[in-house]
Amino acid sequence: MMPTFPSSLHRLRLITGRIAGCITASLTTPHTGLVASLVTACCLPLAAHAQTGTPAQLLATYSQQAGTRPDASKGQQFFTSKHGREWACASCHGTKPTGEGQHAATGRSIRPLAPAFNPERFTDTAKTEKWFRRNCNDVVGRECTPAERADVLAWLLTLKP
Repeated sequence: MMPTFPSSLHRLRLITGRIAGCITASLTTPHTGLVASLVTACCLPLAAHAQTGTPAQLLATYSQQAGTRPDASKGQQFFTSKHGREWACASCHGTKPTGEGQHAATGRSIRPLAPAFNPERFTDTAKTEKWFRRNCNDVVGRECTPAERADVLAWLLTLKP
């Protein structure tokens, strides 16, 4: 019988819980003050990066940051268009990212991007932020705005089997 290992999503949830417990404990001890401030300053960014959730929760976060409602049609246009650079998002993920893609430079296989076709997509905030940062830099030459992220994610959520 093969041993079972916790999934990366499970491990992230454990880390998030432990960090939250650390923060709570530090804030409720009699020696709060400086210790609490240091722990909070160090742990809150870690907790934010270790957050997990659903694509819908992430969409709500981006929409709130943007201060606008997401527009799936703008997201599709953004995804499939070039923005003055060599690549579009679709260059690697395909114009309809429901199947395997292929990195335009390395040729490496890329799993489907649409959450309905790959349930792990957009469930790990840190991973999502990392890839948005890298890929937006390749495609538009800067980080994507929260509105652009919300629009693209809104469109990806419309893609169903």
